Amino acid sequence: MVQKGLARQRLEPTLLRFTGNTIPVILNITLVIAILGYFGVQTTSFAALLAGAGLAIGTAWRGLLANFAAGIFLVVLRPFKVGDFISAAGITGTVEEVGLFVTTIDTPDNLRTFVGNNKLFSDNIQNYSANHTVGWISRRRFQARRTRSRRSQRVKQIPNVAAKPEPDVEIATFTPAGPVLTIRPYTSNESYWQVCFDTNMAIREVLGRGAFPAPMPVYGVQHLNAQAARAGKA
Repeated sequence: MVQKGLARQRLEPTLLRFTGNTIPVILNITLVIAILGYFGVQTTSFAALLAGAGLAIGTAWRGLLANFAAGIFLVVLRPFKVGDFISAAGITGTVEEVGLFVTTIDTPDNLRTFVGNNKLFSDNIQNYSANHTVGWISRRRFQARRTRSRRSQRVKQIPNVAAKPEPDVEIATFTPAGPVLTIRPYTSNESYWQVCFDTNMAIREVLGRGAFPAPMPVYGVQHLNAQAARAGKA
């Protein structure tokens, strides 16, 4: 009933689900105390016993209570909400629920993962849904002048690539095999993976049409005969 009432108020889904998980626990504890009081058990002594047991359980289950406290902070501080695509605690996926002790995340390969709230809260959190557009980076070795303009034009033709900001096509670094090109198209969160895969395909298409050979390190080897070697030492 509480969940339905809060849903009608258009409460934020993260807080709604957290409240829905907390209320049954509180109601069950209240029910047990009420039943014991109905049968004549002194609830004041029971409350003291419960407090003592809670202290002992809390000492043994510090990790569990830490997850509970972290869950409250996640709901209050809101580094992410239900439906956001995040990366934290080594897991990347869509947040399905922030529970009392664990957060439920569905990974892109449809694997449901449960992460302890404390581990999640104590780690760096990357929220890909916080900004309207996100950039996807693809790094490839290439022959710079011949391919840069071609790839830039081809990436702009990919569906759902944002016109502003324009895709970045720049040299990231240099390696023994040649310069490394960074390609960063921008898109909405919903189109992230589609643009990711289409960008890789576009890179392959440009390389295929240009017949560019795969870059590889080149080393020069100089052979000296014995006479030349002795002359060099002299």
